Amino acid sequence: QVQLVESGGGLVQPGGSLRLSCAASGSIFSANAMGWYRQAPGKAREPAATITNGVIINYGEKGRFTISRDNAKNTVYLQMNSLKLEDTAVYYCNVRIGISTYWGEGTLVTVSS
Repeated sequence: QVQLVESGGGLVQPGGSLRLSCAASGSIFSANAMGWYRQAPGKAREPAATITNGVIINYGEKGRFTISRDNAKNTVYLQMNSLKLEDTAVYYCNVRIGISTYWGEGTLVTVSS
């Protein structure tokens, strides 16, 4: 069983940056997939950035979001730059180990002037 705890969300102005962290209670070394997803008010959950079998996909506008992992710290990060109003959402961490999928409870990112 793996528990995920996201942190790093908050209020940021348009054009600003945030780094989200997802700390896992267990080892993520064997995770075959992990990612960040987001859900804006009234919208479906969508991927923001994922790592699947070593392949990184950053969704949306190129270069704004970057996912990374630190196996030694059992932590996954999402660096978000040039934030826009439409990036406002709850951001969720996701890890898949074998056939098991785990979700965190999310961290709220609000982009507002």
